[in-house]
Amino acid sequence: MRYAFSTLGVPGLPVADVVRLAVAHGYHGVELRAHPEEPVHSGIGARQRADVAAEFAAHGVRVLTVAGYARVADPDDAERLDALVDLAYDLGASYVRVFPGGRGGPEDDGVAVRRLRSVAALAADRGVRVLLETHDSHRTGAAVARVLDRVGAAEAGALWDVLHTWLGGESPAESYAALAPHLGYVQVKDIASADDTTPLPLGAGVLPLADCLAPLGPDGWLCWEYEKRWYPDAAQLPGLLTAGRERLAALLTGTAAPAPPRPPGTSPPVHP
Repeated sequence: MRYAFSTLGVPGLPVADVVRLAVAHGYHGVELRAHPEEPVHSGIGARQRADVAAEFAAHGVRVLTVAGYARVADPDDAERLDALVDLAYDLGASYVRVFPGGRGGPEDDGVAVRRLRSVAALAADRGVRVLLETHDSHRTGAAVARVLDRVGAAEAGALWDVLHTWLGGESPAESYAALAPHLGYVQVKDIASADDTTPLPLGAGVLPLADCLAPLGPDGWLCWEYEKRWYPDAAQLPGLLTAGRERLAALLTGTAAPAPPRPPGTSPPVHP
């Protein structure tokens, strides 16, 4: 198993410092938040892209994903999927992350299917997979799989954000069963409760991380998405990185200490 972290946890940090963190704490890759607030986004030029790719390559760290903000189920979304795919190709990334972002209507799935199909040929040519994250309008594995089954292209896959499937009332076994045919990789995190989603160190919260990791094979990627950008008072991520990676490794090998009993009121909400 290979480990990555998202730059959502270190907002605005220069690329060289991100790479140094990965090396210092034993991470194999990084999920780059592609947003104008960050050093890397689809508006940067060819020279900057080459410099970013060279910085990562020089230290043996992978750019795992370009984490874009396209909302593929929103017909009015303006973010270009082709621009994200081209950025991923230029950086040597394997994946582009997109959100559903639907409006909650019956047309959401069809919009997402059309947009994902529209970029499939380019993604295939660039050797990039576009991953639809379990999030917002399609937070369960079943909802994301429903879209991807209709897309019918290997270049469109799933990113399993374990928080959102839990909030959607889906068990880890149900999520994995739905997503397995499409799964790119798994995004892990931890929180105090369904009502308090401030990021916590892995293993310090209520998310069933052991159950989420249990069905995974020995290969692939786990990415820690620590949402520091949205929670400025949360602890700083760099000081947590080594312990977080060690926690994931222990969970995968079954050597992690048992989680403490779950406090009352922290069970996930169950939706019909």
